[in-house]
Amino acid sequence: MQNTVKSPIRFTGKGLHSGETVRMSIHPASADYGIWFRRTDIAIGDAMIAARWDAAEQTPLCTRIRNEAGVSISTIEHLMAALAGTGVHNALIEIDGSEVPILDGSSADFVHAILKAGIIRQASRVRVIEVLEPISVTRGNATARLAPAREMQIDFHIDFEDSAIGVQDKSLVLANGSFVRELCDSRTFCRKADVDTMHANGLALGGTLENAVVVDGDAILSPGGLRYADEAVRHKMLDALGDLALAGAPILGRYTGIRAGHALTNALLRELFATPGAFRVREVDEETAARLPGAGVHLEEFPAVA
Repeated sequence: MQNTVKSPIRFTGKGLHSGETVRMSIHPASADYGIWFRRTDIAIGDAMIAARWDAAEQTPLCTRIRNEAGVSISTIEHLMAALAGTGVHNALIEIDGSEVPILDGSSADFVHAILKAGIIRQASRVRVIEVLEPISVTRGNATARLAPAREMQIDFHIDFEDSAIGVQDKSLVLANGSFVRELCDSRTFCRKADVDTMHANGLALGGTLENAVVVDGDAILSPGGLRYADEAVRHKMLDALGDLALAGAPILGRYTGIRAGHALTNALLRELFATPGAFRVREVDEETAARLPGAGVHLEEFPAVA
């Protein structure tokens, strides 16, 4: 069955790129509503934005969605991953600014708050997007692929010059609460040189050593170091789940990312939906629903490190 949150959940924090302090709340929504954002600071015109692949813009640093009136909301990927990873299919997110708060740079605070507030089952069955044929997009040395699979799986490969990150690979089946246990508290990461460049160009104004893992060569500059030796690739998998959640329904398929980012994953979804016969939408039985991300997850599975 579909799920929504049991009661409103509220957050306050700074946007990573804008640096502005915003107030945001996640509200219950009816079955088949999907995930929508509402800009409460927009008094005139359309303030509603659908969290869908065809509303996403091709941006390299974050995921931004925009409605036809030009109203946008940025850096939604960590929140979208939290909703997908806890099995929330329907919600209205109200926010009084243009960017979702970055909090600690992961999905941990969102996940913890959702599980603490509780999730309620709804009357409608879950529909999934079942991948039927392999789909792939490549830009330069980066590739993103979707292939048929019995459940959702993410494989990711990264390769960075900084030895503090280096080459990392990880595969994970997104079932039985694995997102909550293994990915949700992995923080966004960046190179110090890139941070300096972004600051010089008026970006990442809300970024600190407390909400991102900043590396410089073989050094980890953020206090406390890494939560996992492979935290970087885990975070890329977190991002991928959040970006894939814009499909509008859980995906049954195997996603492979090789140096992939937000724009490439969105391009992959666009290719999937533009390819006849590559997918089908269907309702799932209880057995399949039990293997979806977030099915049966509870607060006790939340990682202690977060």
